[in-house]
Amino acid sequence: MGQGEASARGTTMEGDCLSCIKYLMFVFNFLIFLGGSFLLGVGVWVLVDPTGFREIVAANPLLFTGVYIILGMGGMLFLLGFLGCCGAIRENKCLLLFFFMLILLIFLAELAAAILAFIFREHLTREYFTKELKRHYQGYNNTDVFTSTWNAIMTTFDCCGVNSPEDFKDSLFRMMNQEVVPQACCQRASQTAELAYISHQCLTGNMMFRNNKGCYSAVVDYFELYIYVAGALAIVVLTIELFAMVFAMCLFRGIQ
Repeated sequence: MGQGEASARGTTMEGDCLSCIKYLMFVFNFLIFLGGSFLLGVGVWVLVDPTGFREIVAANPLLFTGVYIILGMGGMLFLLGFLGCCGAIRENKCLLLFFFMLILLIFLAELAAAILAFIFREHLTREYFTKELKRHYQGYNNTDVFTSTWNAIMTTFDCCGVNSPEDFKDSLFRMMNQEVVPQACCQRASQTAELAYISHQCLTGNMMFRNNKGCYSAVVDYFELYIYVAGALAIVVLTIELFAMVFAMCLFRGIQ
């Protein structure tokens, strides 16, 4: 009789534990689902917005790429949250297994990206960017991806070159153009007449009318706080993913 009561008590505790895991997993994945839905909504709104915001984004390659990154992340989180919610609440072993495999693939992809970033970290130095800028940058009105990206960076962060405008000496840009610096390095003005004057002075080498700060320092200064926040979030996300895989597998094994 004692053994039967102990067995029944153990079965009850096991059932309560599985129920707790089930509802925790549902709440966790419902929050992921809501986050993915929000990102998808923002991305779709930017792409179909009739008021002209889409044109503003499309004119800046960095922002335009960011919209598709938001859409991709939103779609992934939407699918992940949906599978996790359905698998947990319905106790469906197929959905839980698919959720586990998807989380595992994402985890491995993030791990591979971290390893590649560590291996190719020398490609993120000032010297590497300076060499690439001198070899490939062609001018403000050029449409190739490398040049357009650099134009967007210099315009967005009000900077010039990697270290300074001096980076354009002995470069492909100087061989192809008469200007000292590209127009993307020039300061912006509120009036058309001022803009024409500033552009002329800037392009002919007047330091007072151009942005003299290098883009490497400008970008690092701008994203310094975000880099630390992103690192902390990456650790949190990896921890959550590990717990999600453990919860999914425990619930999968506990379903009779």
